[in-house]
Amino acid sequence: MVFRHCFVASGLIAFLTFGCSGGGNSSVENTTQVVQESNVTQLFIEAKATQKAEDYFHQGNNLLDRQNYEDAIKAYDKAIAIKAESPEALINRGIALTSLQRYQDALGSYNRAIAIKADKYEAWYNRGIALTSLQRYKDAVTSYNKAIAIKPDKYEALINRGIALTKLHRYQDAIASYNRAIAIKQDLHQAYYNKACSYALQSNLELAIENLDKAIKLVPNKYKKLAKTDPDFSKVRSEKQFQELLQ
Repeated sequence: MVFRHCFVASGLIAFLTFGCSGGGNSSVENTTQVVQESNVTQLFIEAKATQKAEDYFHQGNNLLDRQNYEDAIKAYDKAIAIKAESPEALINRGIALTSLQRYQDALGSYNRAIAIKADKYEAWYNRGIALTSLQRYKDAVTSYNKAIAIKPDKYEALINRGIALTKLHRYQDAIASYNRAIAIKQDLHQAYYNKACSYALQSNLELAIENLDKAIKLVPNKYKKLAKTDPDFSKVRSEKQFQELLQ
């Protein structure tokens, strides 16, 4: 099967905006002005900290793009130390941890992000990836369901949910998930290939060949090569029609 990998969350940490007005003449007005100035000083301090947190966040993103995962985590940790309520930094930290195969740590990072902002699609989606990697397929399906409820048109979550369902031997549900992904994006070769896998696992040669053929037509070299060794096709690999398709 072909897995849709995680992506970097694009959210940014917001800046504070503020202004101050001129003071008055009476003693009461002067007292009020002192309080306002004190508040403005605090806002300046907070704004400076927010800027620093954003700098670390962007630094982490740049390191993540360069696949420098250890240093990316350190940068995200610095951003989170300044601004703890930052789901974006926690999500991207989780992605770096996932890339290092530290799935349990990644799961903790995603859970923290969700505790801050429960409707964060990227957190649920990438959490599903970590759970799939931990072979916790039932929990992964639940996580993908949450992601899909937030963004129904995100075919990546539908594909990955299909994989988790296949691992649970829920083949018809997996196929339905792939079909929903294809309805969103017609040329989704990964979905056709994974549908072929699901049919092959059920020994349905005709539909396995039909969907594998669609995947091969979209990306010929990749899927011909992959299907020759993919264990999902072991039940149909010796069939003449299957062999002819891979010629």
